Amino acid sequence: MELATHPVNRRRDAYFWRLVATALSFMLFGLGCVGLRLVIFPLLSVIPGDAVRHRERARYTVSRLFWLFIRFMARMGVLTYEVQGAERLGRAGQMIIANHPSLIDVVFLIGLVRNANCVVKQSLWQNPFTRSPVRATQYISNDGSVDMLDNAAAALQEGQTLIIFPEGTRTRPGQVPAFHRGAAAIALRGAKILTPVVIKVRPTTLTKAEPWYRIPKRRVHFSFRVGADIDPHTFAAQGPPPKASRLLNDFVHDYFIKELATDEHSTH
Repeated sequence: MELATHPVNRRRDAYFWRLVATALSFMLFGLGCVGLRLVIFPLLSVIPGDAVRHRERARYTVSRLFWLFIRFMARMGVLTYEVQGAERLGRAGQMIIANHPSLIDVVFLIGLVRNANCVVKQSLWQNPFTRSPVRATQYISNDGSVDMLDNAAAALQEGQTLIIFPEGTRTRPGQVPAFHRGAAAIALRGAKILTPVVIKVRPTTLTKAEPWYRIPKRRVHFSFRVGADIDPHTFAAQGPPPKASRLLNDFVHDYFIKELATDEHSTH
């Protein structure tokens, strides 16, 4: 299955329009987070159900709102997108790994996977706009501790879908992604399957240390391609955990380097 935007009015590709639409989008995102904290999550909390059901409702709500936000940005002419292989996301015990070129990569992926867990930056737990959603959904804080690895592996063992960006932060433009070995260690300890998602953004936008108002000269296009599943158990059989983790990390890193290089060459 492929998801994609339809052609939009060319007049909306004008720089000034896209700048205003981008500002409106970020205002809407902030207001949405406040609404979740003050209205939606308090209402969800009084609905009967155990802790798991409350978590699932929170994740489903955030996922639906994130996807509506993406659709809003597309309708406003801020961006276009295409997703290849979306039907293979969201399986039990699946660990989804992706490169991280833009600020809203995580918004896309959480929007695509209705009940996913996610490893998110620790700073989101202190941000007044985002701390309520990440707590209600019980996303995992990327604080670099052993507990983080244990919690992520345990979530996979329970049958949750886990989204993780092995880089830990956004890729700087013009540089290749550098993957930390933690993601591979989590996959070896808990994942049934490991599924790569290659993200391409042309032209680059919302990169590391880039303010929201520095928009490119033309509309941004996001491309998400779901790759073939990787069986982490084949690497676990190749040696003790440190060696297996290194081998898996190297394999995944090489995969993304090749896929992104292919994408880059295809644009010239």
